[in-house]
Amino acid sequence: MGQGALSVREKRKRETSRALIRAARRLTAERGFTGFTVEELCVEVGLSRRTFFNYFESKENAVFGFAVIDSRQEELEAAFLADDGEVLDDFIRLTVERFGLFDPLEDAAELFALVEQEPRLLKAAFEQLAKNERRDIDLIVRRTTGVADAELRAEVTVHAVGALVRLAMEQLLHHHSPASFEDLLVRRLDLARTVFSPSPRSLSQKAD
Repeated sequence: MGQGALSVREKRKRETSRALIRAARRLTAERGFTGFTVEELCVEVGLSRRTFFNYFESKENAVFGFAVIDSRQEELEAAFLADDGEVLDDFIRLTVERFGLFDPLEDAAELFALVEQEPRLLKAAFEQLAKNERRDIDLIVRRTTGVADAELRAEVTVHAVGALVRLAMEQLLHHHSPASFEDLLVRRLDLARTVFSPSPRSLSQKAD
């Protein structure tokens, strides 16, 4: 019964989050980003200003749908920390699972239109990207405590995977690839491994 109640609460939280996102985007389209306040956004959804900040850190984040944190994401991250496989492979799996929770393609067209209308929103997007990268670096560092150059290795992992994610997203968004995000990402990871790990033949040619 407790688990059922928790599920109901989580469902209501996600519905409230989606309502805030929809209202923030609609008001931005209608009035411009500076044309409404957080208080006015809350009135649209029937929430207090204080409650708003339980969901989003800023009005910009509400437009993009960057929630403070989602319990499902916390569960995925806890599972990543508990895993004992190859860190890069586990981090790729975490990335794919997050994509399944928050499919950025679903609202891509709407967001592109809003950013074109309000270029200042790009700053918020880049700031959130940097924050997410820092969170992931910290996750990997926690997972690899005691490993030499743990911080640097974590930074390289996060930024390298981020570049591969952007390539996969480009393929999905602009080339309408029928392949899944996971397939596109893993294929690019496999190619990256060959780029950074020379074949035995190339090594022998270098020795000659």
